[in-house]
Amino acid sequence: MITSLKDTIKLNNEVEMPAMGLGVFQVENDATAEIVKNAIELGYRSIDTAAIYGNEAGVGEGIKLALASTGLNREDLFITSKVWNAGLNYEETVSAYEESLEKLGLGYLDLYLIHWPGKNKYAESWSALEDLYIEGKIRAIGVCNFNISHLQDLMKNARVTPVINQVEYHPRLQHQSLRAYCKEHNIQLEAWAPLMQGGLLEDPTIAKIAEKYGKSNSQVILRWDIQNGVITIPKSVRKERMAQNADIFDFSLTVEEMQIINAMNLDKRVGPDPEVFDF
Repeated sequence: MITSLKDTIKLNNEVEMPAMGLGVFQVENDATAEIVKNAIELGYRSIDTAAIYGNEAGVGEGIKLALASTGLNREDLFITSKVWNAGLNYEETVSAYEESLEKLGLGYLDLYLIHWPGKNKYAESWSALEDLYIEGKIRAIGVCNFNISHLQDLMKNARVTPVINQVEYHPRLQHQSLRAYCKEHNIQLEAWAPLMQGGLLEDPTIAKIAEKYGKSNSQVILRWDIQNGVITIPKSVRKERMAQNADIFDFSLTVEEMQIINAMNLDKRVGPDPEVFDF
C-alpha cells in the first residue's frame, strides 16, 4: 500500500524504489539545485534526471544542499539517470555513466537507464550496464521507451532483466499490451509525462472526478497512476505545485472512477514514438 512519498515498490532485484518522485526534464541547470532541494525538503526521495537534460550538476548540487538542510543521508535518496543515444557502444556507455556520476557528485546511482532504444543500438550498451550492475556500481538497471519488440530482442541475450521500463504514460496513452508484457516479466512500468505535459489539466472527465474530492486534475491523474501500480515522476519547478502533486494520499479513486479514466485511452502520444523515431 502506497500511503506517502516515502513508500516504495520492490523491483525485481529486491531494490526498493519510491512509487513517486520528481522529474527534471527541461529544467535549466542553474535552476535545478533549488528545485531538487525544495523537493527533498518536501519529502520527495526519488529524483529522475538524464545526461541529455544537461542538469545533472544542478541535481547533484541540490542533493548536497538538501542533505545538509534535512540531515538525511545519501542512502535515503533514490537517484536515476540515463545514457543518451549519441553513443551506445560498450565503452561509450561506461564512460557516460562515469561522467554522470562526476557531474552528480555521487559515488553510485540507484538506477541507470538506456534512454531510447534507437535502431539496433542497445545491445552493447545493455551489456555495459549489466557489468556495472554486477560489479556493484549501480543498484538497478533498466530501459526507457522500449516497446514489446525491443524488450523481447533485449532479453534474448540479457544476463539481467531490466527492473524498469520508463515510458510516456497517461490516461490518453495507457499501453495495455506493454503493461501486460512488463507485468508478466516482472518489469516495473514507470510514467514520464504522466500529466500529458499539461494536456489533461483541464479535461472535463477528470475535472468531474476531481471536484468530488476537492482535488485538482493533476492530483487525480497521479492518484490513478499510483492505484494502477505505475511509478510516476511528475515534473514541477514550483514548490507549491510539488506539494500539491504529493497531496494524493488522503483519498482513493473508486473502481468505477478508475474504469472511467481507463476508458479515456486513445493511444495518443505527446512525445516521439520509439518504433519509428530513430536517433
